[in-house]
Amino acid sequence: MTVGRGETSGMPRWTTSPRALDETATPEALAAVAATVQERLPDTVENVVTDRGEVTLHVRPERLLDVLALLRDDPGLRFELLSSVSGVDYIAEERRLHAVYHLTSMTYRRRIRVEVAVSVEDPHVPSAYSLYPTADWHERETWDFFGIVFDGHPGLTRIEMPDDWDGHPQRKDYPLGGVPVEYKGAQIPPPEDRRAWA
Repeated sequence: MTVGRGETSGMPRWTTSPRALDETATPEALAAVAATVQERLPDTVENVVTDRGEVTLHVRPERLLDVLALLRDDPGLRFELLSSVSGVDYIAEERRLHAVYHLTSMTYRRRIRVEVAVSVEDPHVPSAYSLYPTADWHERETWDFFGIVFDGHPGLTRIEMPDDWDGHPQRKDYPLGGVPVEYKGAQIPPPEDRRAWA
């Protein structure tokens, strides 16, 4: 028996060449994408953050759909896939609740983020469902955990927590313990009352 390289494809003579990074996916190219959005949609982008070769566009919530439509439909941009929507709570900020949209261009093999910020008192963001149907469950989860309301979503209901759950458990001011659970009258003690394991 011959010991090989552990070939498991069933096609031992099949070889692939390494794919070089497409020039359209470099940090400079992504900065050009941001510049295109700023040029085509003035007074829409609040901030552009480039960190570790990744670009995030911080946009005004009321202009979110305009930005997403441009990124999806422009032939030079073509961000065809909304891979996820996530929430973040920066409790020290006035507009502390952030919805973050992770977009992928399969055509140009690049990624970009679009982020909007809203306050707890007015947590409304337009739903991206009409542009990207993949936003459906992601927006439901973000609403469930953070309380961001996605206006125009076809069925904004809880997806992780029970329907009658009070509050949004991923917010930074949500209590970490003392929550009654449905198990023989048990209760989760607050962190300071839990047994510390050394």
